[in-house]
Amino acid sequence: MFGLGQLPKEYNKAIHGPYDPAIYYGKKDIPLSQVKMYQLPAWLARRNPSPVAMGRAVSRAYWRWSHKYIQPRNATITGPIQAIVAWSAFFYVLNYPTISQHRNESIHW
Repeated sequence: MFGLGQLPKEYNKAIHGPYDPAIYYGKKDIPLSQVKMYQLPAWLARRNPSPVAMGRAVSRAYWRWSHKYIQPRNATITGPIQAIVAWSAFFYVLNYPTISQHRNESIHW
């Protein structure tokens, strides 16, 4: 269903070797950092805005982060601290409407 749980159709074991979930196996494109302003609409039009494609992009980003900070043999505490800060920021944004109403205001009679 929607290609979930399957390898990407662009992946070919004979060409790419073992599957790596952190790699995009589709057609290579210009990185966003090298796109000029007049090329931006065409670059955005080439993106796939479907929810499945967005989920795959988030998954690739997670695996790249995991391979860099969590899975190395001599991993430091950087990865867990990044995860804790991201989790805290998420819950701060989630609870901001209730937090913003608790302001310390002095009442002058």
